Amino acid sequence: MDQQQQEEAQKNIEIWKIKKLIKALEQARGNGTSMISLIIPPKSQVAFYTKMLTDEYGTASNIKSRVNRQSVLSAITSTQQKLKLYTRVPPNGLVIYCGDVITEEGKEKKLNIDFEPFKPINTKLYMCDNKFHTEALSELLEADDNYGFIIMDGQGTLFGLLSGNTRTVITKFTVDLPKKHGRGGQSAVRFARLREEKRHNYIRKVAEVAVQCFISNDKVNVNGLVLAGSADFKTDLNKSDLFDLRLQQKVVKIVDISYGGENGFNQAIELSAEALANVKFIQEKKLITAFFDEISQDTGKFCYGISDTMKALEAGSCETIIVYENLDVTRYVYKDSEDREIVVFHTAGTEVDKTQSLDKDTGAEMELLSEMPLLEWLAENYQNFGATLEFVTDRSSEGAQFVTGFGGIGAILRYALNFEQLTDGSDDEYFDDSDEDAFI
Repeated sequence: MDQQQQEEAQKNIEIWKIKKLIKALEQARGNGTSMISLIIPPKSQVAFYTKMLTDEYGTASNIKSRVNRQSVLSAITSTQQKLKLYTRVPPNGLVIYCGDVITEEGKEKKLNIDFEPFKPINTKLYMCDNKFHTEALSELLEADDNYGFIIMDGQGTLFGLLSGNTRTVITKFTVDLPKKHGRGGQSAVRFARLREEKRHNYIRKVAEVAVQCFISNDKVNVNGLVLAGSADFKTDLNKSDLFDLRLQQKVVKIVDISYGGENGFNQAIELSAEALANVKFIQEKKLITAFFDEISQDTGKFCYGISDTMKALEAGSCETIIVYENLDVTRYVYKDSEDREIVVFHTAGTEVDKTQSLDKDTGAEMELLSEMPLLEWLAENYQNFGATLEFVTDRSSEGAQFVTGFGGIGAILRYALNFEQLTDGSDDEYFDDSDEDAFI
């Protein structure tokens, strides 16, 4: 797998982590207005926000309710402590959430989170409320996809970029092409040749500018490319050998429009909206179809279910791990009487098998070393096994089939594995097969 695909996979994991964080923060509730949301955009001064929090502390000291006052002052102090860890704001900005959260048992628990977003966050926010404000993070996810537009006709070409709801004209140029004419005689062939030559040069120039606009550091910087125009130029460009192959592979739609220039840009965005929304689905379908192809061709270079996937991962044979983004499986690590680590997986909503936490030799309760959602464990450790990790949804037909029919977890392997032999050799791990059956 090339570097660009690895970076794309890494970005998808960052997006998944943010989604998971947003979900947890949205559900969190506290007593009074003691939950602080602080978002600092890039290139801001830490000193400015430190002073602001000091002023806020002075204002909060006047809150009449003693309980609320103490909670707010405690949250401001925690935020100040977090801010002290930074001498300057990170390149992508800084997000801090601090406050007392009420747990499911009704107890209060301190929550302190600080992180740098995966891309620049150009929002300035300070809120002290009874909930955390995550709208800016959600917008960051929505505006993640960039799409390039080439609006090309006989008058000239416009190169545009659509990022979330923001459209930007990168560059544009006009062109003066000779028209067809009715003059006959020997000049007709010459004029036709000159006309074709100028068209060819025009397509060459568009192809060259497209590389300057949409390829940076030798890789395509947009998720998809839309070619639009009122004549055949857009089709000729797409078929041309002059058009960079990397860009050609990113073309998601070719649309006919009535105008050129900026009006044509707006019209092209409207006409290609559905295709752009499907880009992620297309990538997901391609991935799961590749997985299904391995199964239908019976290559042996595939596995599915928690048990086989984790064995293949341990063996280092996983090339791509495919996992449902809402897979609710917990990974438990126990220590037995001989100090061996025993790994057990349990699916939410199924009955816990008590025997799995008992020592095989002594029958005694084993010591629980750690418990962690499997998705989090995979996100943190997949690189140690030389694999890539891809999250899929159940919103496409292929995704739904993968989740219901294959347990929501599987892998495409580098080479075929004999899982029966692996089972014979692995005495140090328990796999809860009854939990896997719950998926199917």
